[in-house]
Amino acid sequence: MPNDPIPTPSIEDLQDDPMATEDTSIFLRRELLRPQHVPQKDRIVGRDGEITTVETLLKHAAFGDPPESGFLFGKTGTGKSLVAKHVTGRARGIAHMHDITLAAAYVDCDQYNTETRAARRMAFEVRDAIDPDSYIPKEGVGASRYYDALWDRDGLLNDADSLVVILDEIDKLGSDAAEILSKLSRSEEAGKTGCYISVVAISNKTDYTDAPDERVASSFQNDPIVFPPYDATQLEAILERRSDAFRDGVLEEGVLPLASALAARDHGDARRALDILRTAGKLAERDGSETVTEDHVRTADEYSDINRSIQVIRNGTPHSRYALFALAYLTKSKLTDSFSTGEIYDVYRVVATEVAAESLSHQRILDLLKKWSLPEITESRHTGAGRGEGSYRVHRLLHDPDIVMSACLESDELQTVLESLSKRSF
Repeated sequence: MPNDPIPTPSIEDLQDDPMATEDTSIFLRRELLRPQHVPQKDRIVGRDGEITTVETLLKHAAFGDPPESGFLFGKTGTGKSLVAKHVTGRARGIAHMHDITLAAAYVDCDQYNTETRAARRMAFEVRDAIDPDSYIPKEGVGASRYYDALWDRDGLLNDADSLVVILDEIDKLGSDAAEILSKLSRSEEAGKTGCYISVVAISNKTDYTDAPDERVASSFQNDPIVFPPYDATQLEAILERRSDAFRDGVLEEGVLPLASALAARDHGDARRALDILRTAGKLAERDGSETVTEDHVRTADEYSDINRSIQVIRNGTPHSRYALFALAYLTKSKLTDSFSTGEIYDVYRVVATEVAAESLSHQRILDLLKKWSLPEITESRHTGAGRGEGSYRVHRLLHDPDIVMSACLESDELQTVLESLSKRSF
């Protein structure tokens, strides 16, 4: 292909290329440290009770009987998705042994955050497992078309005995969640399919209030399954059972206890523990070190804090990001580090006008700014301006303003906004 934009060198050209030799000085099985990795049961720590409870929901499907549906609640990194995937995978394996067709679909509702996107994801996952050659349009149709692909007269579920749908971070679907739950839980009763359907709905919000309404409540287990945070001992055990991701002798003695203790500060987040350990290994590789040290772990913890904050910012609503950008801009351009809501609002209006062509009220921006203090992106407090001037709220950024500004806006938006702000004085 002479016009190939990414030409592939010949084998002869690669003989002496250093990239062609895998560097295996630190890692042996990197995949064990990825959050998406679903380990065998003996590698899952501190979740025996939760596994057993989820098994009671799904195990009947492995024998051709109707499974149940349920809600899994708990903070980030407490093993909800891991347990749901693990139990579903085992159920599918047992079903195969009994010549039962158990289909499964995993939907990350943070990514597929509308009914149409979630329905499309479900349809494609079932299609890929049951009939990869079946045609389903990728775009240009509504949610009903994807539901039809599952259960109309020639639907994919006609060839399945049961379907397990995992809706991860279901709260990200907003008002669409109830509609999806209703259609899935009532499809058999409505005569749309003879396939049994189980829904495992997962939320990081323990106070999630958009749980099944009256239309679907009867289809769900009465008591939600709550996943408590891991403690430092459990986190260390989790890392210990993944330590064969590294070569023998690579991890110095205090590495696993330190990584566990650092992650335990953040409500016992196993993903954070794995992230710290994985990043520590990458730092050791970069340094050409033969071992992963406690210093690598401490540095990895700092990187992880930054990455976590960036992700939190990027997941914020548009106008909350515009307001945060305004605070970061003032922090970078002024000699002080604390600013009133009014000062931030003046900059915010310019940002919002450039990006969204509209701005919210002063009170609404105050409310949005206060919310950034919860994930420790900002600090917000009341202060007094002196006799007769009353009190007002000031906000202070807790992270590097350049990093925050980059996280708040896309690169093309960032340049446009900065050019507009440079022509004004605040």
